[in-house]
Amino acid sequence: MPKTAILHQGRTTVPGPMASLAGLLREWLPRQRWFAGKDRPVTDLTLLSMTELFPGCLHLLVHAGHTAVPAPGGDLTTAGDCYQLLLGVRKHLSPRLGRALIGRAEEGPLAGLVVYDALQDPRAAQLLLERLRHPGSAGPLRFEADPSVPVPSGLVPRTLEAEQSNSSLVYGDSFILKVFRRVQPGVNPDLEVPGALAGQGCRRVPAPVAWFRTTHPQEATLGVLQPFLRDASDGWTLALQALASGDDFTAQAHELGRATAEVHLALAASFPAGAAAENGRTAAAMTERLTAAAQCVPALQPFVPGLRTAFAALTTCDSGPPAQRIHGDLHLGQVLRAGRDWFVIDFEGEPSRPLAERRSAHSPVRDIAGMLRSFDYAARQRRPWRPEWARRCREAYCAGYASLAGWDPRKKHGLLRAYETDRAVYEVLYEARHRPDWMPVPMAAIERLAVRGA
Repeated sequence: MPKTAILHQGRTTVPGPMASLAGLLREWLPRQRWFAGKDRPVTDLTLLSMTELFPGCLHLLVHAGHTAVPAPGGDLTTAGDCYQLLLGVRKHLSPRLGRALIGRAEEGPLAGLVVYDALQDPRAAQLLLERLRHPGSAGPLRFEADPSVPVPSGLVPRTLEAEQSNSSLVYGDSFILKVFRRVQPGVNPDLEVPGALAGQGCRRVPAPVAWFRTTHPQEATLGVLQPFLRDASDGWTLALQALASGDDFTAQAHELGRATAEVHLALAASFPAGAAAENGRTAAAMTERLTAAAQCVPALQPFVPGLRTAFAALTTCDSGPPAQRIHGDLHLGQVLRAGRDWFVIDFEGEPSRPLAERRSAHSPVRDIAGMLRSFDYAARQRRPWRPEWARRCREAYCAGYASLAGWDPRKKHGLLRAYETDRAVYEVLYEARHRPDWMPVPMAAIERLAVRGA
């Protein structure tokens, strides 16, 4: 995105707003769970756009720049991301909003005013919903909705504490609004994919009800409102409950495999087929990601030779199922169970990957590998580790998938090992940056997958 500083208010222009905000945001941003650059200092903050949504609430797109980082081949590349912020500004902050505090501006046009995260303010959250209930525009922002789905007024908002890479608001236990924090140009898959699947009649995915986007500096999706499954439990919670009580989880895993296959079939019908998979190119990309990850996480380096064999084996195995649109970040936290039915959510894909890559076609084996890794994650949450529990779940999940998809992931051993390895490398890098205490979980998989034929 071009680095411009534009304030859209309709009536007035606030000069140099970053003079008030830069120092506060430079300290606040790296502390947020959804900030992607925790391992690199913020070198500069650039205002891309600012819009007054309503009095006392500013909508910002801010580019956070980082120091140069090593890239494959030894070159240095600059890094940075665009973030979406909704900031409240007032003279005094009530005690109930203490957690939302960012700080008090000491200079610039906002000097003397308190700045806070407006998404944690119930009044601001309600006004944001009103914007979505009544489609229209505010500066470069566009609010749109499905006219066939009415959204009542007066729904009480609450923040969803479990959110990680974005921020979500639940309204009256009827709707959930996901606000994308890290913004990239283009249509976000979490709007595009559920909308397309709804058109196919797929009931495994809640359909978009309303959404908002920006046209400046470039077209980008900013948030999506969907029905909230109030009585649902996520797969991660259910798996941990089963482990804690010593219960078997294979029946649920089998049904989850069928649900995944159903979504994959609907995705294949909704989007054009991808080009024929080229295992050599896939292996090269996986090897490149491994090299870059090992430069950032030294603990990976002793296992690099063994892990490369998993990728090299791709060149000698069949290409597997055709490439197609997939979920892109499938794991137990991305599925919900309501009654006896599984639902799939969060089609944004891995946030660290470029949006164009997340919207492109990939092997469905990648999604399957993500879920298999998730069973391993769950099995390592209690001591002693339960590898047999994870093995049974993996088998049941693959069997359920095969019963509907027409092919069995277990018979694609080379493909599955390569994609599991690629996923485990991603997990190591993610945990090193965000949750260092969790590093032993993916490292256990790395040790296993580095052994030839594992």
